[in-house]
Amino acid sequence: MARTAGTGFPGLDKVLCNLMIGDNVVWQVDSVDDYRRFAVPFVEESLAQKRRVIYIRFATHEPIIPDRPDVERHTMNAAEGFETFTSRIHNIIKDAGIGAYYVFDCLSELQDPWATDLMIGNFFKATCPYLYELDTIAYFGILRDSHSHETVAKIRDTTQLLLDLHHFEGSYYIHPVKVWNRHSPTMFLPHKKEGDNFNAVTSSVDCSRLFEHISANTATLTQSSIDYFDKLFLDAQELLENPSAASEQIRETRQKLCEIMIGRESRILKLAVEYFSLEQLLTIKSRLIGSGYIGGKAAGMLLAQNILLRSDDFAWSEYIEPHDSYYIGSDVFYTYIVDNGCWKLRMDQKTPEGYFKLAAALREELLNGRFPNSVRDSFQQMMDSFGQSPIIVRSSSLLEDSFGNAFAGKYESVFLVNQGSPEERFAAFEAAVKYIYASTMSDNALSYRKRRGLDQEDEQMAILVQRVSGSYRGDFFFPDMAGVGISYNTFVWKPHLDPKAGMLRLVTGLGTRAVDRVEDDYPRIIALDDPLLRPQADIEDIRKFSQRKVDILDFQTNTHRTIKANSLLHRCPELNIDMMAEHDLEAEKMLRERNIKPQTSYVLTFKKLLSETQFCALMQRMLKTIEKVYNYPVDMEFTVNFNGPKSFRVNLVQCRPLQAKGIAANVKIPESLEKDKILLETTGSSMGGSISQKIDKIIYIHPAKFIGLDNSEKYTLAREIGRVNRRLDRSDSVNMLMGPGRWGTTTPSLGVPVSFSEINNTSVLVEMAYEGSNLMPELSFGTHFFQDLVETGIFYLALFPKAEGVTFNRQRLLSEPNIINEILGEQSRFGDIIHVIDCTKNRLNFMSDVVSQRAVCFFN
Repeated sequence: MARTAGTGFPGLDKVLCNLMIGDNVVWQVDSVDDYRRFAVPFVEESLAQKRRVIYIRFATHEPIIPDRPDVERHTMNAAEGFETFTSRIHNIIKDAGIGAYYVFDCLSELQDPWATDLMIGNFFKATCPYLYELDTIAYFGILRDSHSHETVAKIRDTTQLLLDLHHFEGSYYIHPVKVWNRHSPTMFLPHKKEGDNFNAVTSSVDCSRLFEHISANTATLTQSSIDYFDKLFLDAQELLENPSAASEQIRETRQKLCEIMIGRESRILKLAVEYFSLEQLLTIKSRLIGSGYIGGKAAGMLLAQNILLRSDDFAWSEYIEPHDSYYIGSDVFYTYIVDNGCWKLRMDQKTPEGYFKLAAALREELLNGRFPNSVRDSFQQMMDSFGQSPIIVRSSSLLEDSFGNAFAGKYESVFLVNQGSPEERFAAFEAAVKYIYASTMSDNALSYRKRRGLDQEDEQMAILVQRVSGSYRGDFFFPDMAGVGISYNTFVWKPHLDPKAGMLRLVTGLGTRAVDRVEDDYPRIIALDDPLLRPQADIEDIRKFSQRKVDILDFQTNTHRTIKANSLLHRCPELNIDMMAEHDLEAEKMLRERNIKPQTSYVLTFKKLLSETQFCALMQRMLKTIEKVYNYPVDMEFTVNFNGPKSFRVNLVQCRPLQAKGIAANVKIPESLEKDKILLETTGSSMGGSISQKIDKIIYIHPAKFIGLDNSEKYTLAREIGRVNRRLDRSDSVNMLMGPGRWGTTTPSLGVPVSFSEINNTSVLVEMAYEGSNLMPELSFGTHFFQDLVETGIFYLALFPKAEGVTFNRQRLLSEPNIINEILGEQSRFGDIIHVIDCTKNRLNFMSDVVSQRAVCFFN
């Protein structure tokens, strides 16, 4: 194969010492017509040489290459986003293979759909090396003085040829700015097209006239050195300062700014346009590092705060703690990938064969990359602003916290106590951002995206950086309380409770113990229409099922750690203990009886907070105010800090549409069922709304035999359950999984230590209490575990066999044949513990009614 090619202009070939295989040729022009004038002859020359020519069409301008049968045309939609657009072009190049020639539309047309120059530079830097690798020649055009210096520099650094094309006094001048790997004495002078020749402009008089013309044109342009994204906000600022600006023009600008910074999800976007003023959008921009979206988590938090503060019927500003947040734009994520040479690996990872296989390699690259100096400078300014205040670095991806996709717990968040030298604090922050970027390649996140059909979607990772809400208490920092609030309570465990009243999970200290299933500890579950009612009160001792540990930030160790609640309350007497805790008189009595030095003992019940303050009424009002605007149930995370004996402020740190199903369904359960036909029946203790479902298989774990295993055997048993789970596909089998204690715990003494991917083919999940042990269900509404359940469509039931009004026919269940060996196709070593039952012959129905809170599973 010849290693040189022609431009279609022999005189220009002479100037450039010919085009060389692998060249990317960028034409910097004043108009698309000028670019077309030089692209068409290149195509004609290439076709004459029997080359395969591919035209990439994506712009609104007139086609560079007219329709013709000997030129392949691929029409792209740039509005789908950077990653989708770039991925599709990558695949076109991959399929075409070695030796194809390309013409692309003018790259400047990508500014409008992408709203930034930065991503144009990233597209070129991601695409150009792949074209070079496949021995292609490609033509690109950019409009002069339309892009930031940084973008043009990125293109210049990446391309092989950068040619300035000028149209002056009826003649064309080509000024080679970069011609890689070749040289001639006059190559980098301007060359005037005269007939078939391109003659170097060597006269100083002629050069001066030409460059005077160029300078005059450039001088008439303003703001040419800044990114298109920033220009849009400068225009918005001018509009805001114009007293005669029309309201419709202001609304259109709000719409545009929300579209490029808040998000793409239509319902969230509509609310943002309504509830964000132009001033607020400019304030967000002033706290934005880079360009692009702030992501779902940041958008949800800001939107919820605005909904409350703009409410006319309540003085929310007296109760809401102002947030202090910065945002790392989603474009920084892609820039980081491209600048660190990871784009091709990312494209390979997105293929079916590479999706899981290459994730670890990409994760490692993301952990060890380097940010551009301009981004690091912005990081430093932000860190200077926070000083030594503790901060939390939180994932805020495009798809996160949207209608239909919560991504709860799939990406990382990192608390930084933020102690040490400025250099140490900066290094810790950079590492946290990289850690969150790398979490996009975790098995959990990849499986979630795959399961929900999002594996090929743009999933840019923005970052939300917040000053941690709380107070300094000696060596510790933490909020008085934190929790999760849900505006529709599908887990109402008593008939008189109203699901519409909502509920809370409340803890002392950082909110991590409210949003995650923690080991051997329990948040306070609060039904907002009966706050003092406890789900566990008629089952076990209140002390046993209360919060016993608190998460805090420790200045001495510079870590996020856990401390015993009693120890914390004694070390921090300034806490408003009366509102949060009660004396544990029984524990104090027991210490005296054992002649142990008496010490005040507490139980975190929040009794006085719930009974003597307006906390529950306020939280319910907050949830319902946001729910009304969303026209959908919501799920929020919050902190609470006291500012008086019975007064407090709430910091709303996250809000999203509640990912719950079946909340409006109506199921009629038969009133009279023969007792011997009932497998289980209970009232309350369920999550998932109303369902009526035929059960095909039951996987039952014997509690007593499970307890008899050592920890390593319990983990091995969990893997065996995962194997059974993979064989029972939900698409053709409705499965009920029943086991002792907590599913998904990391502490085997509390339940079965499976990962969620090992139980994801379950339709009904049952956690069973078992007498004489720590095996107890954890009512996990609002946790990340709960989000996994509802997004996968899994109904949850907590079963307390010894409780009044509960039926569980264990003997009937175990009388059915165990088919585990048949399912696995081999002898199971846990056949005496894992009992798999085929219910297709004896029809088994599972029904739950959200109104009565009755759930029953019976043979029909």
